[in-house]
Amino acid sequence: MRKIGELNYFEDNEIKEDPLWWQKKGLQQTSSGYGRKLTTSKKVLYNKKWYRVYCCIFSNSGTCYIVSKGKSINVNI
Repeated sequence: MRKIGELNYFEDNEIKEDPLWWQKKGLQQTSSGYGRKLTTSKKVLYNKKWYRVYCCIFSNSGTCYIVSKGKSINVNI
């Protein structure tokens, strides 16, 4: 992982695909596709622990983040 400013960049070996059951069926979390804490199918290795990546999407842009010890940490995968 490299940190540039407030963004954490992860290498390929620190990212894994781990979809939930409803993602495997092609379903989405909200009917609109927008939301503040949308679950992605990705996990990243951060401080020796795998964390689910979430995305906040409104309009046509989004920000990906993980939640560690109650704090949101922006990530770029």
